[in-house]
Amino acid sequence: MIQGLVNVAYEAVIRLTVQGPSGERREIEAVVDTGYNGFLTLPQELVTELGLVYRDRGRAILADGSEVFFDTYDVAVLWDSRLRNTRASAADTTPLAGMALLDRHSLYVEVENGGRVVIQARD
Repeated sequence: MIQGLVNVAYEAVIRLTVQGPSGERREIEAVVDTGYNGFLTLPQELVTELGLVYRDRGRAILADGSEVFFDTYDVAVLWDSRLRNTRASAADTTPLAGMALLDRHSLYVEVENGGRVVIQARD
């Protein structure tokens, strides 16, 4: 189970540990974004710091209709007490945890400042 809190801006925030190929780890705060169908976004600075391995280039259409291109990288995430290999898109924004990362999990959010965020594996 992964737990977090709703912040003053009404964002569901969770703490995650990400790991690069050399084993170096960093703890991050990520906003759960149900409108993002990818796995995870990380700032380019963190991608470089962890020495993440480049995977490919992606394209997305944002809510305002604009098109953006981004690089994706292989990254390991400590998820449900286990290291999980996944993908991260480089984006100069707050890290986002997307719906692909939450696949086969339930998301519970108490929508109020300080409310609980719970992500739990489904049977």
